Amino acid sequence: MPQTIVIDPVTRIEGHAKISVFLNDQGNVDDARFHVVEYRGFEKFCEGRPMWEMAGITARICGICPVSHLLCAAKTGDKILAVQVPPAGEKLRRLMNLGQITQSHALSFFHLSSPDFLLGWDSDPATRNVFGLIAADPDLARAGIRLRQFGQTVIELLGAKKIHSAWSVPGGVRSPLSEEGRAWIVDRLPESKETLYAALNLFKSLVEKMPTEVAEFGQFPSLFMGLVGQNGEWEHYGGHLRFTDSAGNIVADNLSEDDYQDFIGESVEKWSYLKFPYYKPLGYPDGIYRVGPLARLNVCSHIGTPEADRELTELRQRFGPVMTSSFLYHYARLVEILACLEAIERLMDDPDILSPNCRARAGINRLEAVGVSEAPRGTLFHHYKVDRDGLIEKVNLIIATGNNNLAMNKTVAQIAKHYIRNNDVQEGFLNRVEAGIRCYDPCLSCSTHAAGQMPLSVEVVSAEGEVIRRLVRD
Repeated sequence: MPQTIVIDPVTRIEGHAKISVFLNDQGNVDDARFHVVEYRGFEKFCEGRPMWEMAGITARICGICPVSHLLCAAKTGDKILAVQVPPAGEKLRRLMNLGQITQSHALSFFHLSSPDFLLGWDSDPATRNVFGLIAADPDLARAGIRLRQFGQTVIELLGAKKIHSAWSVPGGVRSPLSEEGRAWIVDRLPESKETLYAALNLFKSLVEKMPTEVAEFGQFPSLFMGLVGQNGEWEHYGGHLRFTDSAGNIVADNLSEDDYQDFIGESVEKWSYLKFPYYKPLGYPDGIYRVGPLARLNVCSHIGTPEADRELTELRQRFGPVMTSSFLYHYARLVEILACLEAIERLMDDPDILSPNCRARAGINRLEAVGVSEAPRGTLFHHYKVDRDGLIEKVNLIIATGNNNLAMNKTVAQIAKHYIRNNDVQEGFLNRVEAGIRCYDPCLSCSTHAAGQMPLSVEVVSAEGEVIRRLVRD
């Protein structure tokens, strides 16, 4: 008898979603879908607003990654003004993005995902969360909180707020880092690195014990997209776009965000509010690609900082020159935090970060522009059209989480098919299906601009519509 298992909402992610698992007459999985079920469209209500306000408005899409939108909107504004941002302005923006990636990755690893690794996939869901982690390993939990605090404080020292600052603007930034702020960052860097290495070494030991998760949590061929620097190095703010495949071949390189509509298409499905971007030359859905920390490490030739490059080399030696398992997003996040800490360390010795010459000023010189930046979860695009007065006529946002939508759906189907068989639907199996989504650390408030929290309700429904099993989490 065909049945449908519904996980609604998915827990320990940012925003609202549910997963439906469709069983056939034998009780095995035919398919699974990741539904994004909330909608509040920023693109539409930005119309008519002054271009100057876009950084502040779009930052409020989300409280987890406001910096990503702040910087991408400001970069789009730079192009509309047709100005060159002073070197100090670019370096300060880079510093804020490094802080953002650090705090967001720390949140994902320590708060949202590590309860699965450390407490067990089949542990009591009432305690399989950050509070359970605090009880089980208070030192690790405290260190994770302080690492995230470090990234958030870098943001606050620059923008005066940890979230929703109005600091990065078209043309540059409003103010430099203070000498006191620089001193605080320098003082806290050693502790942050120590925490990162503790987490990295811990995960290295854990991943050896989880070969099934590596093999089944999103292990499939796809394209990967991300920014790279002039020499192919890891990039998070500038550079150009690159696509590679699962064999490590460069599929397309030196791509400009201005031409994104030539190589990225956006499809829709009636069962989700989240769009399905795809690589246009391969069509939909064959043009599946992944973005984010795993993709950035796959598309770059090297990172460009010594400690992170050593870790990247070890990661590639362990899992191959191209990592195709989405479970390794967790590993990639830790390597990226190290890269961020090293990059912050370098910037602390750069006098430009204290320079007041950090903003260029101009009027409206172009009527259309596209900005791109790497958010913690992947590549982010802002596309604006304005009138001669700088009022927004049209907006399109392609969010990092959206770029991963095809891959997330493929991942939940792969996990469900492996664990759910012959009508055996255990809570721990459903948690593994959810954990497949947590690999990508989706930000659904960004991707569809939703807000709020809900309890988890899982229902198994027969073909006649009868609920034959219900699981509920508060």
